[in-house]
Amino acid sequence: MADHTQALSFGAAAADYDRFRPRYPVAAVRWALDGLGDSAQVVDLGAGTGILTRGVLALDHQVTPVEPDPKMRAQLDAATPGVTALAGGAESVPLPDGVADAVVVGQAYHWFDRERAHAEIARVLRSGGTFAPIWNMRDERVAWVAELGRIAHLGDNAGDVVGRYEDFGSAFTPVELGEFTHHTTLTPDEVVAMLHTRSYWLTAPPERRARIDRELRDLFAGHPELAGRETVELPYRTIVLRARRR
Repeated sequence: MADHTQALSFGAAAADYDRFRPRYPVAAVRWALDGLGDSAQVVDLGAGTGILTRGVLALDHQVTPVEPDPKMRAQLDAATPGVTALAGGAESVPLPDGVADAVVVGQAYHWFDRERAHAEIARVLRSGGTFAPIWNMRDERVAWVAELGRIAHLGDNAGDVVGRYEDFGSAFTPVELGEFTHHTTLTPDEVVAMLHTRSYWLTAPPERRARIDRELRDLFAGHPELAGRETVELPYRTIVLRARRR
């Protein structure tokens, strides 16, 4: 897993992560799992607090979440009745061979050791099963959202995802791309609270955290599209990459 410290930093903010991080559009989750029968067996790798798990459950599939951080697992279990997350990571999935009709990943694929993870994902998938990483990416085509990303050192965008992950290795068919748009409505304070669940802020020293927060307050107070507003619509592009197990 890339940058182990950052990847496991989220547990310190598990409750706020679950509260403020955006949900996935139903259309995006449905597209990721297109072609599966009723009540398919789905594994959610790097499941975090269960945001994607609950999105898959809402489509009437069965979900087994796998998550390495015990605090995130605890939040997932508390927020997701009837589901218990397994301790494990993408490089060592605690499940038998061929058990899954699909493996999904929400916001976590970029943390994986890809070569090892691809082998494990292929192992737990049945032949023809689906592998689908999903990301909610802020839509930085909107000027104030781009400035938000610069201040908070968010450093991710839809173009990077599409360009960086062009294939999943020889065990999988060529990657298909789906893109969906949506937005969340938050107060400025809630946007800041959401950004406090990002790995860069969680692992930053106190003086850097204070500088980021000060610049965020200035953005919301002074930007012409934001000043004086009680809530803002934060736009997202949801990127889905999908391939089948050969």
